[in-house]
Amino acid sequence: MEITQVTQEVYTASKRLEKAANELYKLGEAKASSEQVYRVKLAQEILKLKAEHMAVGMISDVAKGNVGDFLFKRDYDEVRFKAALESVDAIKSQLSALQSILKYQVDV
Repeated sequence: MEITQVTQEVYTASKRLEKAANELYKLGEAKASSEQVYRVKLAQEILKLKAEHMAVGMISDVAKGNVGDFLFKRDYDEVRFKAALESVDAIKSQLSALQSILKYQVDV
């Protein structure tokens, strides 16, 4: 690889890292929002089931089942956020490798 080609790849990787950071922020916001919605819906469902005099031992499981769509959304957003974190780490590793190659080529 020539120095100009490595330099271009370093630039491209840094731009990808910048975009990934912006996307990570959005995904983190979505994750927090879905967590908030899930907790509010779960609390409302628990109160509703208590008002209906459901057995205390069953309330938690039944409430979680009744708000399962919100639980799924929360878990889905969390997985997307974690996947984005791993993607950012991969880009960082690639950038580090390119920087090492560039340093080696400059030194030679």
